[in-house]
Amino acid sequence: MPVNISLHKSPPKAYNQSMFEISAGAIVHTKIQGQILYLIIKDFHGNFGFPKGHLEKGETEEEAAIREIKEETGIDIELDPSFREELRYIMPNGIEKRSVYYLGSYKDQDPHRQLEEVEKIFLLPYADAMQILTFDNMKEVLAKANSRLKGNSL
Repeated sequence: MPVNISLHKSPPKAYNQSMFEISAGAIVHTKIQGQILYLIIKDFHGNFGFPKGHLEKGETEEEAAIREIKEETGIDIELDPSFREELRYIMPNGIEKRSVYYLGSYKDQDPHRQLEEVEKIFLLPYADAMQILTFDNMKEVLAKANSRLKGNSL
């Protein structure tokens, strides 16, 4: 007996747009006097992490990452899409969140914070950045990014 398969079924409720959020950002770095420094932001909840934000309608992950970093830090980055790390987690409100991080570099720019979302911006060497990051999954992404950068120059 033939099986009728519909390709137009609704996604499971957990992946319904109202229950699933996607953000994109980057591990942003620069090199000053030969030292790699990572841009870490502190949000108004007291969390230390990387700049990121929600995708706007019709936007790719890469476009969202570049836009969000410009909005939150005032800098224009060069994005390396060959480095892509994805984190999935459940937020306290029960919504599943997917955050995608790329590598982003910049030169000769002074970051300045977005007053509405960012309390403070830090430029830190790897060891200090690892100490200050709030969440372990962010530390894992930074470790992978740092390993990649140690094999590549800016």
